[in-house]
Amino acid sequence: MISSAELARIPLFAELAPDLLALVARSAEDVVLRPGEFVAHEGDERALFVVVEGEVNLIKEINGVERVIGPRGPGELYGEVPVMLNMNLPASCVAVEPSRVLRIDVQTFFTLAAAAPTVAAAVGALAQGRISGLRELAAEPAVPEMTLVAPQASPQVHRVQTFLDRNRVRFETVNTADPAHADEQRVLAGSFVVRLADGSELVDPTLRDVAAAGGLAVAPAHEDYDVVVVGAGPTGLTAAVNGAAEGLRTLVVERFAPGGQAGTSTRIENYTGFPFGVSGDELATKALRQARRLGAEIVVTRDVESLDPDAGCLMLDGDIRIRARVVLLASGVEWRQLAVDGIDRFVGNGVYYGAARSDTGLAHGRDVLIIGAGNSAGQAALFFSRHSRSVTMLVRGESLASSMSHYLMEQIRVNSRISVETRSEVAAVHGTELLESVDVVDRRLGGMQRRDASVMFVMIGADARTGWLPDAVARDVNGYVLTGLAARESALWRQARDPFALETTAPGVFAAGDVRAGSVKRVASGVGEGGMAIAFVHQYLARLG
Repeated sequence: MISSAELARIPLFAELAPDLLALVARSAEDVVLRPGEFVAHEGDERALFVVVEGEVNLIKEINGVERVIGPRGPGELYGEVPVMLNMNLPASCVAVEPSRVLRIDVQTFFTLAAAAPTVAAAVGALAQGRISGLRELAAEPAVPEMTLVAPQASPQVHRVQTFLDRNRVRFETVNTADPAHADEQRVLAGSFVVRLADGSELVDPTLRDVAAAGGLAVAPAHEDYDVVVVGAGPTGLTAAVNGAAEGLRTLVVERFAPGGQAGTSTRIENYTGFPFGVSGDELATKALRQARRLGAEIVVTRDVESLDPDAGCLMLDGDIRIRARVVLLASGVEWRQLAVDGIDRFVGNGVYYGAARSDTGLAHGRDVLIIGAGNSAGQAALFFSRHSRSVTMLVRGESLASSMSHYLMEQIRVNSRISVETRSEVAAVHGTELLESVDVVDRRLGGMQRRDASVMFVMIGADARTGWLPDAVARDVNGYVLTGLAARESALWRQARDPFALETTAPGVFAAGDVRAGSVKRVASGVGEGGMAIAFVHQYLARLG
């Protein structure tokens, strides 16, 4: 705890009366930092920070690069702008050398400011001066890390765009079909070029080529790990955060992009701690940054092709073999495909499985069809209603009530841009290269109607993708992995002990989140299971000695 005498030597507090010095002394957090330790992170709630000893740097991520935007020495402040403007912290604060920093919460500051106008005036004047610097930072144009030069209507390009967007790699797209880009016509139809910042080009690259060019990890850095997590959805990322935080060498293997199916959700309204909801990609981005900061390793564009539980070995595509003391299956589920003849040729050209915020451009000014009646479909309908001309939900059942949360149904009911057609489904799709129309069967009125459609999002449920698992890992009839009590009752469990609650029939192989039989299929429960799994991992490893 800082003393009143020490406070009096700091310019901001030098003229305070003894009772006010005592107020600050008993209310402020006295934080001692080693080099590299943070006292605050970008996005944290506002507070005022005063450097007592040492030196700290303010760090902000700009165009994907962490930049030092200002040092602070003894007597200097940080947080004056957020405190005065009621905003979260715009930058992180990290110690450069052994330092001591006071953190004064908002309530204490305004109590002090009311009693000592000179303090309020000094902090306000400093904030005003800092605002011009923040404006300059905000005005810096985002520099793309790569440019996609391609026909706009291309499934391959849409996949790359989605991949880059969800992995937070900045890019821009040049549409070769646009006459304004006639100089790019050398790109052949059906092909595309990725132009990198250094001027080099990748022609028809694989997703892995694009990932590597964007600085993403595409191969494990080591051969041995304490925990290998299969899947980087909310469950897998939570496990990575907990595993890395507790000193376990942790690897996460992801096929596409962090966030999983939840990462495509346009809005999650019922996740605790976000009173106004949070998008799936925002939640995934924060969890990913947290996992990496704590030391977890995340690789993308890699499939786990096989698992040998007895040897503790996994084979990744590309003949990469890694060893793990424990494996956590958190691979989630994948969108179920719509069983309509010929639909595959329109995937990426008018038909899209799932819907993310990055798909805004597809819906802009158009009449959008959404196939499905679950929460994901409802969230997408609400989101796209802000960008499209209209949204029509085709629902096979009698109503939304059996599959959608009440709050979503109410929001859809009062939205004039959304119409819901029950007992209706798509029977056929038509078009040349792009989706142009669909045939809709209406079982309420009878008959079939052809209607124009250029954008259709399909969200009709999801299935577990577990066919790659060995026979030693038991699954139910739908492919979901058995754990805990269900695993113990399986003929495949042969240990004298009971399995841990999230352990599969293969000792040392755990499953959590949507891939697990009996899971609740909610983001919050998946996050909880990710943390629980690491607790069980510690217990399992302790038994091994």
